[in-house]
Amino acid sequence: MSDGVPLAAMTDYEYQRLTLPRGTSRNAAQRVLTDAAEHGHWELDRLRLCPDGTRRVVLRRRYLRVQPTLNRELISR
Repeated sequence: MSDGVPLAAMTDYEYQRLTLPRGTSRNAAQRVLTDAAEHGHWELDRLRLCPDGTRRVVLRRRYLRVQPTLNRELISR
């Protein structure tokens, strides 16, 4: 906690959407998602297998909003 604000309230996510085409094998989809997780620090938020065979994927990664530590009045002096 900092200044009475829980850490969870200061956490935001950015999202990335992917569409894997029909005919993409399960192993190939797994490799793509594993690479995104290992190298881009993404995690799987949602995966939907559509009736036409495409996979719609939503990845997310967490980032913390940085709060200034110095008082602005001190900086302007």
